[in-house]
Amino acid sequence: MTDEIMTIREMCDAFDVTPRTLRFYESKELLFPIREGQRRLFTRRDRARLKLILRGKKFGFSLEEIRQLLDLYDMGDQQQTQLQRTYEVARDRLADLVSQRDALNEAIAELTEQLKWGEEMLTSLRTPRSAAE
Repeated sequence: MTDEIMTIREMCDAFDVTPRTLRFYESKELLFPIREGQRRLFTRRDRARLKLILRGKKFGFSLEEIRQLLDLYDMGDQQQTQLQRTYEVARDRLADLVSQRDALNEAIAELTEQLKWGEEMLTSLRTPRSAAE
């Protein structure tokens, strides 16, 4: 194999994904490998797309969002539309993540306080009291 073309096994090894994952992305029209009988051969473009798919998934983008962003590549405007839309989607996703983090921090603080209260209650119940109390 040349550096231009990779087999499904080579793609799996290079990107730490399963053949099922690659077939799934192909079925969702995210990847377009060359078909030679039963074999799938992936081009440099497929590798670039897979890298972007995996990055998008890591950031919590939906597969539909990723597909739409990848489809903007061929607009003929030197990827300006793709970059602009990706920036907008990423900015919105970051706002969602920050909001989720803030809600999680609040829940952690509340649970920490509840655990502190519970610990104090347990300690007071274990401490023997005199009859005069």
